[in-house]
Amino acid sequence: MGKSKNKKFKRPQFSADGLPVTVVKETEDECVDSPAGEMLEKLQSPSADVREYACASISQMVQLRQVIPAFLQRDAIRCLGPLLLDRSLAVRETAAGALRNLSACGGFEVCDDMVKQDVLTPLAALLRECHGGFDSPAPAEPRTELRHSVEDVANEAVHLLWNLCESSSRAMSVFNKSGLLDVLLQCLARHPHNVELALSAAHCLQTVTEENSDLLGALNFSVLQGLESVLLSPQTDMAHVLLRTLVAGTMWNLKSSMPSEWQAHALGAIVETLGGALELDSGTLIPELREAEEARRRAAVEGGAAADDRDGTEDMEEEGNEEAEGDCKARKGRSSCKRDDDFSDLQPLKEVELREASALLTAQQTSLEIIVNMCCSDDPSDDEWEETSSSDESEICPDGIADGNSSLLSPLCLSAEVHSALVNFRIPEKVLRKTEFPSSVAMEVCGTTPAWKSLTKKMQRVQCRALTCLHNILSTMDMEALGGASGLRALADHLSKLVFSTPEIPTKEEFLEAVISALRSLLQMMASKNIPQCVSPQQLMSLSEAASHCDTVSVRVNAMAILGITGSMLAREADSADSLQLIGNALLEVASKDPNMMVCGEALDALFDVFADGKEAERAARNIGLLPALKSLQPVFKAKLRKEGKGKYSPDQLCVLDNIKVNLRRFIGYLGMLERSCTA
Repeated sequence: MGKSKNKKFKRPQFSADGLPVTVVKETEDECVDSPAGEMLEKLQSPSADVREYACASISQMVQLRQVIPAFLQRDAIRCLGPLLLDRSLAVRETAAGALRNLSACGGFEVCDDMVKQDVLTPLAALLRECHGGFDSPAPAEPRTELRHSVEDVANEAVHLLWNLCESSSRAMSVFNKSGLLDVLLQCLARHPHNVELALSAAHCLQTVTEENSDLLGALNFSVLQGLESVLLSPQTDMAHVLLRTLVAGTMWNLKSSMPSEWQAHALGAIVETLGGALELDSGTLIPELREAEEARRRAAVEGGAAADDRDGTEDMEEEGNEEAEGDCKARKGRSSCKRDDDFSDLQPLKEVELREASALLTAQQTSLEIIVNMCCSDDPSDDEWEETSSSDESEICPDGIADGNSSLLSPLCLSAEVHSALVNFRIPEKVLRKTEFPSSVAMEVCGTTPAWKSLTKKMQRVQCRALTCLHNILSTMDMEALGGASGLRALADHLSKLVFSTPEIPTKEEFLEAVISALRSLLQMMASKNIPQCVSPQQLMSLSEAASHCDTVSVRVNAMAILGITGSMLAREADSADSLQLIGNALLEVASKDPNMMVCGEALDALFDVFADGKEAERAARNIGLLPALKSLQPVFKAKLRKEGKGKYSPDQLCVLDNIKVNLRRFIGYLGMLERSCTA
């Protein structure tokens, strides 16, 4: 059915740690024993400690999807909203954390309810107050409780804003009118001493600047200068690598609003930043970070033993003070300085090395997604690749990158400027390196350490994003930029190894979808340049068999297209009838049995291509009884299209299927003519 279409990434709808749920109404009897009512009552307590405790408890409880309806029934959103402006900073922080977790774990309906119930009004006021706190003169001790808590509150509030803007068009509309862009930029500017807050702001900025024409019209030169200053920051830690990557994504979103004299400069800075993130070798860095964590822990244990020896000489008064402090810590959950048991966090605090490793992989995934979008249509009428599931629980922040399902987009030729920038910074080469299977050493290191285990999924996801990126690059760049004919043959060998190097083809759907789409784009380019194909008929049969068991429609569609591309090339070769028979039988099987008509249509379209012309194709068609098979299939296809078409498929898909129906009738006539000429 024509060229394969490009994929596009939309910002993830929910955090990787959030658990989207469908909120269902429970009966009152089911909610009687719920602690929701007790916690919500405590929110009205005159004691700030009790209010903080209640907010923090709710923050943890709503991570269990089954308790969310009980809180919603009791108007938790209206109860928590006013506490965003509580006189206690600790209550503000934990209230924002509770709403943040509820928005991340509650799904689209909960986010929309939050906006309807006007959570954004106190949230915007809170963020403006935080903004004022940032601008106040710094105290003598830069890490005092006041200064630190204002930034903690801002971090939770920005996360909540990010979740709402990702999930609700109403929230985006309110954001555009609220003047909160300056607050996010101020949070971003604090990256030298609070990179966590800056990351929250950067994630939010990338979300609110995507396809938001109302906001783009309000941008000014100072905004671009602020973003550029972060993009050029010298810090080399992985958190800053991620920060610069997110800012690069924001600048890409803003490209149409930039002054013309800025565009070329900005494009170079964006692509250089993305390339820099991809250059980092996670296979080397992750084992090094894990070893650094072990070394730090060993040193801490040795230091603790020495401290224990010194503690024996301390007087009893200090011991009593420590006991009192511990009691206060258990009662309040927050003392006069930041503690590791601060329960306003959605997840326990992580080791710095694990955070660095997670930031590295998130930066690489994000870089690849931005490059995918660079090589994709901006037409808003196109379907977009929406991230809708959440499986990774080890993001650098709870509202991190998620992963999910996909749909296809129409291709677009790159502008000369983007094409040149991608080539100059060797982006295709860097993307190709990321399509390799993750380092076995890094996978083993993470797989044997419980806290690091979820990074294995992140490494695999980076590979899948790279393969998707490669698909779009192949669809939009010319052969010379990819190394010419020899470069395409080398790439074909590489992709063949990824798919066929093991006795059984990998069946993980995310990988299979990504690698098959890349392989289809490559084979299309090779066929258009008359470069010999690299996949044997036996490998094609294995690929078709693996795809037939995959629930993802695009995998099955692309597998049929690959059979068609390779078969049409084989039809030009001598003594290829046996191979064409294999391909023809496989295509007929799918065309007659697949439950999805788009897959059936692709299989029929491939049959038209494979058996369109040539003596070998004619012989193979007679041997498999192609004409009688298609005559039997024709009325079934037409009836199924009438029965299912309008209710199950989009207008564009129906147009494609209708064309295939017409082409099927014509192809049957063509085969009949060939048969008559042979018998004449």
